[in-house]
Amino acid sequence: MGFMFGMKDASVKVSGRFEPRIRKLVMKKYCHTMKSFGAFLAMLFLSSGVLFAAEEAPPIDSGNTAWMITATVLVLMMTLPGLALFYGGLVRAKNVLSVLMHCYAIAGLASVMWVAVLYTMSFDHQEGGKWLGGFGKTFLEGVGLNSRSGDIPETVFVMFQMTFAIITPGLIVGAFVERMKFVAVMVFTALWLVLVYAPAVYWVWGGGIMFQWGAIDLAGGIVVHATAGVSALVLAKMIGPRKGFPNQLQPPHSPGLVMIGAALLWVGWFGFNAGSQLGASEAAGMTMLVTHISAATAALVWCIVERLKTGKTGVVGIATGMVAGLATITPASGNVGPMGAFVIGISAGVICYFACGFVRHKLKIDDSLDVFAVHGVGGILGTIMVAFLGVEGVLGGLGINEETAMAQLVVQLKSLGITIVWSAVATVIIVLIIKKTVGLRVTEEVEFEGLDSAEHGETAYNFDS
Repeated sequence: MGFMFGMKDASVKVSGRFEPRIRKLVMKKYCHTMKSFGAFLAMLFLSSGVLFAAEEAPPIDSGNTAWMITATVLVLMMTLPGLALFYGGLVRAKNVLSVLMHCYAIAGLASVMWVAVLYTMSFDHQEGGKWLGGFGKTFLEGVGLNSRSGDIPETVFVMFQMTFAIITPGLIVGAFVERMKFVAVMVFTALWLVLVYAPAVYWVWGGGIMFQWGAIDLAGGIVVHATAGVSALVLAKMIGPRKGFPNQLQPPHSPGLVMIGAALLWVGWFGFNAGSQLGASEAAGMTMLVTHISAATAALVWCIVERLKTGKTGVVGIATGMVAGLATITPASGNVGPMGAFVIGISAGVICYFACGFVRHKLKIDDSLDVFAVHGVGGILGTIMVAFLGVEGVLGGLGINEETAMAQLVVQLKSLGITIVWSAVATVIIVLIIKKTVGLRVTEEVEFEGLDSAEHGETAYNFDS
């Protein structure tokens, strides 16, 4: 280099000699640099696009949306007509219409309240705290065609969750059949949904305290069955037993209706549990499978126990056992395998059967259609068992690490304890309010006549026409 710049003429000559090659090298280097810079800009643009896309809602998945619409219809069918016919067949003929009326009226009331205030109380975690959701979506404000919940329309999610709000207070109907005023049923349902159901949903599913703890409850062992079961037991105790309880009660007037209603519950429960996976996925398939296994197993086990105890196997018994199996698998259905579901079904068939007799004869509470023994005990049992049967490597368990199993059990028990205590306390408050206002129970004359005629002016069966 010193030689080049030291001799001007030589440098010019050398420069002239190598000018075409140097220019070519410079242009090549320039083009390579520009290509690299362009690639850098392209990567920056694409990465920015990815970042922006991550902030946007994912595109609607038509398969998941179709499944969730189907699941919503199945869950609504569980109440209308499933639960209505199941409960209706279990009461006396003069009260069957009152049960149907309760289920239908609760469906209407819960739907309107869900849109007005319950949905936002349950799922508005943006403005909510640890214990109660916010009110930013009152009357579904901001929920429209383009709003989404995951990869499904939020309207579908709203409707799916609405069906849960319909059936949960509907379950409690079985605790007070044949003796509660219709207006009291409506007031109780409205207050219970606000004070018990919406808070429980938020705690477990909506981002509240139990959600933050990591409580496992796929489809409602805590939210649906524990709340409804405990409240049913308290309400049954406070309203008092039917005349002739426990030894002079008449048998169900129509086991055939019971079977039809139970069959609709069985089919609808696939939407209840598998739909709670919020998509048409492998998880939904496994959830459907274990749900069916538990129901079938519990039905058979109930038959065996009933046969050993009474010498008979009845239609009402096998239907009740099936429902117990469904209630017990509900919280665990997203975390257990087929063998775990088999164990849950056996447990439900035995424990829920004896729980019915315990409530009736030991506690002397006329929980007329065994809401607590079947749904309450079943939901509580399944919520606890998932901490054992959901452990990876234990009978096909899914999702719970063996090292954290005991911690998960503590979370399950804490969540259950808070929910049970609050459900009981709130139910006492609601019943006391009703007693002081519209009155809780019908008169002895109305109870003797039957609620169908006295409360609704109709009869289920008119054999003279």
